Amino acid sequence: MSKKKRIRSIWEEFKTFINKGNAMALAVGTIIGGAFSGITKSVTNDLIMPLVNIFMGDADFSQWKIALPYAPWVTPDQVAKVDEAGNAVLDAAGNPVMEDVVNYLTYGNFVSAVINFLIMAVVVFFIVKFVNRLTEAASRKEREAAEAEAAAKAAAEAEAAAKAAEEAAKNPPAPTTEELLTQIRDLLAKK
Repeated sequence: MSKKKRIRSIWEEFKTFINKGNAMALAVGTIIGGAFSGITKSVTNDLIMPLVNIFMGDADFSQWKIALPYAPWVTPDQVAKVDEAGNAVLDAAGNPVMEDVVNYLTYGNFVSAVINFLIMAVVVFFIVKFVNRLTEAASRKEREAAEAEAAAKAAAEAEAAAKAAEEAAKNPPAPTTEELLTQIRDLLAKK
């Protein structure tokens, strides 16, 4: 197979994949999920954290960190020391005071991500539960409609059979050819 035909084949396969409903649903779900992520972060930062702060004070999870020591053979980088205002701290000679770069384990961001995930999981759980309930109700209605239709069909068939039996009782069946010939023979025999 030539390279051009192979590329065309892959392109056709890709177009078929994209045109399927599952691929489009996945794309829409991804876009909505990305937008929903912003809503989840807002719920965490603007609604839940103020409630957590009632009990824990000003709990900014992003500031939760542990300073880790360097291994003895590692020389840490040096940076100019700054005060609370962000100005460089100077020594008596006017040179910036240098300090080691601190290696932090910022577990607070992880805690925040876990809270965001749990909120997202709870919301998705309730959405799935709601969709399942709607689907179940629709399938129950379809099942009840099918059962009602089957019952109506069975009743109509029973009614038709009853009418046929009633008609048969009113109009006895016509004699068979053999019965007619027997009757004719008997009448001729009497003459």
